[in-house]
Amino acid sequence: MRSLIQFTAAVVVFFALSSAAPANETYKFDQSRSVIGFTVHQFLGIAHGKFTKFDGKIDLDREHPEKSSVTAKIDVRSIDTGIVKRDNHLRSAEFFNVEKFPEIIFKSRSVKRTGAQSGDILGDLTMHGVTKPITLHVKLLSSPSTEAKQTRWVVTTEPLKRREFNLMFSQGAEAVSGISQDVTVNIEIEATRVQ
Repeated sequence: MRSLIQFTAAVVVFFALSSAAPANETYKFDQSRSVIGFTVHQFLGIAHGKFTKFDGKIDLDREHPEKSSVTAKIDVRSIDTGIVKRDNHLRSAEFFNVEKFPEIIFKSRSVKRTGAQSGDILGDLTMHGVTKPITLHVKLLSSPSTEAKQTRWVVTTEPLKRREFNLMFSQGAEAVSGISQDVTVNIEIEATRVQ
């Protein structure tokens, strides 16, 4: 569900907010240094989770950031909530159905600067066979250095509604568990410029 992330990934398009490199650059997410996570409220507290396998690419036009683009893919099988039984259930046909819908995909459509180190990325999020427009709010944490050519961003969005992506358990299970319809996305992306 951080598949917003998917999400999540588009964040780095806003490299355009810094001035350390020339136009027409490509950056790739560093999976080992990035986090695509989520939280969901339920009767017994808050469930935290993350996806451990994902990739993303940002094609940046620094002179014309509105022409930049980003794509991100999350391997839904990599979901990790810290409870194996629950993760297997989430992967099953009753919820994510990873055999039929193995990926969560985000593709940007437009980029808008909202501050000196922040911006909005409008794009399409495809999850569980459903595509919906979402806006990612991104904030720069660190600009790419001349040597490392890396940058780091934090990404937020409005809570995702499970029902809108047909991510619902059986009616009985929904009633007993008290799982919220809202899924909060928590994303930090570190990306490295492709040489």
